[in-house]
Amino acid sequence: MAIVKYNPFRELRTMQDQMNRMLDLAWSREFGEELKEGVWQPPVDIYEDEQSVVIKAEIPDVDQKDIDIKIENNTLTLRGERKHSSEVKKENYYRVERYFGQFQRSFSLPQSIDQEKVQASCDKGILTITLPKKAETKPKQISVEVK
Repeated sequence: MAIVKYNPFRELRTMQDQMNRMLDLAWSREFGEELKEGVWQPPVDIYEDEQSVVIKAEIPDVDQKDIDIKIENNTLTLRGERKHSSEVKKENYYRVERYFGQFQRSFSLPQSIDQEKVQASCDKGILTITLPKKAETKPKQISVEVK
């Protein structure tokens, strides 16, 4: 094991990061929903172009069979579980900073989404959900005739 110079502020920063994550989770929960130990939420990027709205979520080490995506009442719900590997015994770890367990994220969708054509794919731990827009809601260019 390498010799590392002791820095007391490193542990304080780690503890502050963990507290910030836990408070962020607690404040983003629905009223009355319990905050369970080990609950985590994968970070997401959401952007829109002319054809679709795209949601990209970081879910490394999550098996495809453990991912559930549903759309109900114009709300997309992403559920899953990252399981802790049992290959390494707990006493052999020096540090565990990644979250494991179940997660759930919900996103309100605009009315312009064609729910029948939604697609999802996963590549290198990034889940990409493509939500195409309905044809009638796409912007239409109208030319102005000059007289």
